[in-house]
Amino acid sequence: MSVTGVQGEERQDYSKAESAQIRARSRRLLGSLLAPQKARLWLTAVAIVISSAAQVAGPALIGYGIDQGIPALMQQDWFPVAFAGIAYLLTGLAGAFLISVYIRQSARISQAVLIDLRTRVFLHTQKLSLEFHESYTSGRIISRQTSDLDAIRELMDEGLTLLVRGLMYMVFTGVMLVIVDAPSALVLLVALIPLGILTRWFQVRSQQRFRRSRVASAKLIVQFVETMTGIRAVQAFRKQRRNEDEFGGLVEDYRDVNAKVLGLFAVYNPALALIGNTAVAVTLVLGGFRVVDGALGVGVLLSVVLYTKRFFDPMEDMAMFYNGYQSASSALEKISGVLEEEPSVPDPVKPVDLWNAEGHVRFDGVEFAYTADRVILPRFELDIPAGQTIALVGSTGAGKSTLAKLIARFYDPSDGRVSLDGVSLADLHPKDLRRAIVMVTQEAYLFSGSVADNIALGKPGASSDEIVRAAMAVGAHEFIEGLPNGYDTDVNKRGGRVSAGQRQLISFARAFLADPAVLILDEATSSLDIPSERLVQEGLTKLLADRTAVIIAHRLSTVAIADRVLVMEHGRIVEDGAPADLIAGTGHFAAMHAAWRDSLV
Repeated sequence: MSVTGVQGEERQDYSKAESAQIRARSRRLLGSLLAPQKARLWLTAVAIVISSAAQVAGPALIGYGIDQGIPALMQQDWFPVAFAGIAYLLTGLAGAFLISVYIRQSARISQAVLIDLRTRVFLHTQKLSLEFHESYTSGRIISRQTSDLDAIRELMDEGLTLLVRGLMYMVFTGVMLVIVDAPSALVLLVALIPLGILTRWFQVRSQQRFRRSRVASAKLIVQFVETMTGIRAVQAFRKQRRNEDEFGGLVEDYRDVNAKVLGLFAVYNPALALIGNTAVAVTLVLGGFRVVDGALGVGVLLSVVLYTKRFFDPMEDMAMFYNGYQSASSALEKISGVLEEEPSVPDPVKPVDLWNAEGHVRFDGVEFAYTADRVILPRFELDIPAGQTIALVGSTGAGKSTLAKLIARFYDPSDGRVSLDGVSLADLHPKDLRRAIVMVTQEAYLFSGSVADNIALGKPGASSDEIVRAAMAVGAHEFIEGLPNGYDTDVNKRGGRVSAGQRQLISFARAFLADPAVLILDEATSSLDIPSERLVQEGLTKLLADRTAVIIAHRLSTVAIADRVLVMEHGRIVEDGAPADLIAGTGHFAAMHAAWRDSLV
């Protein structure tokens, strides 16, 4: 399924074919989650069946005690009453013990399934290509891991046991009612007609409204997460009032949907009680006439009245189960959609090893388009010799970042071939690819943890000496030593304790430690001030030595360290040459350089 297809499942209207496909996909996922729990499932099922049977035996034992025990007591025979009392106590104890068993087992099943599912979602989303993460918002991903998994947890914790226990209880109650007094069972049979109509009415409407409730809940989470993630932009552009209106509208929608859901229960529960009470009243009246006629014992009448009343008791629990079921099934549909998403950049079937890459990058007849009507690189040709530093310049949208992403194999070309040392990137072993090619972006993302931990991402297991040498090589050692705890300083969320220039130097140290054959710098200095840029430039010189480098830069000061400049426009190279040669000419780069030089005056 494509990213568009996954996001499309946020909508509420599906064709029959789409709905059937989504349900089948969800069932496959649920089956794979439950398969390892077969033994526990069988144990839980047996415990539920036996406990339900034990509980259902109660009214029959009471009837026996009244009709047989009381007359026997008058004859000084204690056995029937004692038997009924002891049997009632034993069935109650057995039922209580087995209820404890299946609650424990269902909890273990629920937790095992949720751990499996949560892990699957996390590991799978990590493996998905950049295309997915650029299209699927972070709010939706968080919703999958939070509210959707919580909905499934609630269903697994109690919902399934409520359903199975309720069904077993109703079946056993109906069977016992037929055994104890078949004519009274006819009253219950007639009551099943309005009960079926009511239940179907509730099912159809609740299915629609619970789905809308899940969609409304997901929208709330997405809005909250994206607002908090982009809080700097929100405050910088004074978007609080607009966000307040948007979030308020979403809250109102969520409230209205939930009010309509509660409205269903406001009709269903009283109607259910009315049907149940009517059935009990009719059973009592008809049974009373039969007792008077001597055709029915008082104990039997009490038993059938209790059975008729108890038959309807699980219905409210089953309605609550349907509430949880609708939420969980909607959540499972969305999660299964994410899990069936395939990486657009798959690992090679027969990977080619490249232990010692030299760094020769080549584009042969490469064409790339994000969508069929949006071609970014039309039949692109480029050869980058090993050890050469090239700078990509050009207007926004010229294709520079796309070119960098293709070299890093975040995307595959729509046509043609990108190769490293003669090996197609699509055939290169993923470990060799990530070891040989490293990309440093403008964001210079730092994870929670120490400075040393962040640098060590470039080489897991690196020693402290190696980390320090990498920092010294790019000029980061001095400022790191000045931090409160040096290399052990916690950089805080997203590197909040260090400046933009310092974050960039840490990312350079990380890249230096990785020691790639090909280094890609995507706007690495665009957000820096002049002093920070000079500091970073010094680190860059050491970082780029003896390796192939591709630098994307708007600041032409960064271009000065390149061996070769490529000027791109509309996905094509319009100028290619040494910086000094292009500056001396009359082309695009000469004009750009003149404009940049004038801006410094």
